[in-house]
Amino acid sequence: MFHTFTTDSGLRIILAPSSSDVVCAGIAVASGTRHELDGESGMAHLVEHMTFKGTRRLSSVQVLNRMESVGGDLNAFTAKEETIYYATFMRQHLHRALDLLLDIVFNSTYPQAELQKEREVVADEIESYNDSPAELIFDDFEALLFPGQPLGRNILGDAARLRQYSSTDLQAFVRRTYSPARAVLFVRGNVSERELRRTLRGLSGLHSYDAPAGPVPSAAPQSASASGSQASAEVVPSAAPQSASASGSQNVSSPIVVKKDCHQSHVVLGCRAYSFTDPRHPALYLLNNILGGPAMNSRLSLALRERTGLVYSVDSSLSSYTDTGVWCTYFGCDHTDVQRCLRLVHRELHRLCDAPLSPRTLAAAKRQLKGQLGIASDNTENMALGLAKYFLHTNRTFELQKRMEQIDALTPQLLQEVANEIMNPAHLKILIFQ
Repeated sequence: MFHTFTTDSGLRIILAPSSSDVVCAGIAVASGTRHELDGESGMAHLVEHMTFKGTRRLSSVQVLNRMESVGGDLNAFTAKEETIYYATFMRQHLHRALDLLLDIVFNSTYPQAELQKEREVVADEIESYNDSPAELIFDDFEALLFPGQPLGRNILGDAARLRQYSSTDLQAFVRRTYSPARAVLFVRGNVSERELRRTLRGLSGLHSYDAPAGPVPSAAPQSASASGSQASAEVVPSAAPQSASASGSQNVSSPIVVKKDCHQSHVVLGCRAYSFTDPRHPALYLLNNILGGPAMNSRLSLALRERTGLVYSVDSSLSSYTDTGVWCTYFGCDHTDVQRCLRLVHRELHRLCDAPLSPRTLAAAKRQLKGQLGIASDNTENMALGLAKYFLHTNRTFELQKRMEQIDALTPQLLQEVANEIMNPAHLKILIFQ
C-alpha cells in the first residue's frame, strides 16, 4: 500500500510503508545524460559528484559526516534519464536524513575549489572504466544503437571536456534540470504517512531553494541545442516488428570488431527494445530471464558454461527507458571461441523464436521469475530505488502484485511473437572487443 501526495513546492512524495526499522529514503531527479546539451557531455554525472561538496549551510565534510556519524549511508548514482540521491538509516534518524537530502539536492553551491579537485576524481573514474572492457562495451553498444543521440552518450563523459567546466556551468545545468517539480522524494520503511508529513513540515530545506524553470518531464525527454533553446523532441522509437522469421533468414548482421588488446574477447549482441510502460515489456522481461537471467539454470549459462566450459560470464539484460529500451546478450571468451559461442547463442535464440514454449516450460519459467521478484522485493534499498524511478517518470505506483499478475497472464503465443520481434538473430547488431 503506497501513500502519495505533493507538497506546495511541487515535490512529489511516495511512501512505501514496511515493518522494517531500516529506512531507505531519497530524491530522484529527472536529470540524466539524456538531458545534457550538446556541449555538456558528462555534466549530469559531474553534478552528482559535486552535489556532496557543500551547501549554503553545510561544508563538504559536514555533508559526508551527517549520516555516517549515526551509522547510516549516503549515496547517489547517475543514469540516462535520472539521478538518484539516497540514504539508508535507522528510522529514528528520518528527520536528519530528509533534511540532508533536500539540502544537498536543492541548495548545493558547487564551489569552484571543490570542482577543481573533483574533476580529477571523475577523470580517474573514467580511466578505470576504460580499463574494464566488460563494462565499456555496453556503453559503446548503446552508442551504436542510438548514434548521435543523447541516449547513446557515455554517462561519465570525456575527461578533457570535464576539465573545462566551471562552477557556473554546473549551476546553469542545475537551474535547467533540477527543481521540486522534476523530482520525487521516496521513503520505504516503518514510517507512517502522518509521521512523514509532520517531518516534512519541519524541514526548512524544502522551502529554501531557488526554483529553476525546468518543467515536469514528459514521457519523452526533450533534446536541446547547445545554445540552450529547446529543439524538437528526441524521437527514439522502440523496436519495430520484424518481417523475417528467425529460422527463415540467414542474414545475420556482420559483427563490428574493435581492437582493444584484451586477453579475451568481449561480445555483445542485441537491439532496441521496449519502454518500461510498453504492454509487451513483461513478455520480454520473462524471455530475458529464461535466456540469460541471473539464475545458473538460464539457457545461455547451461549452453555456454555448464555444458561446454567456453565462458566464465554470460548473461542477457534488458534496460528500459521512458520511450525505448535496449535488449542485449553479453559473453566473454577466448579469441578462438567467439564464433562457436555465437553459434550457441543463436541456437538458443532460434529455440525461443521458432516454437512456442510448452505449458510445462512456461509454468516453470513463471514460477522462477515470480520467486526472484518476491525475494528481491525484500531488499529495502533495491525496492525503493525501483519504485522511485517508475513514479518519477510515470507519476504512477507499481506494485509487486501487479507485476505477478502480468507474468501470470503471459501466453506462449505472445512470448513467441515478442521473441521474433526482438531476439531474431537476423537483425541483431553485434559488437566485439578483442
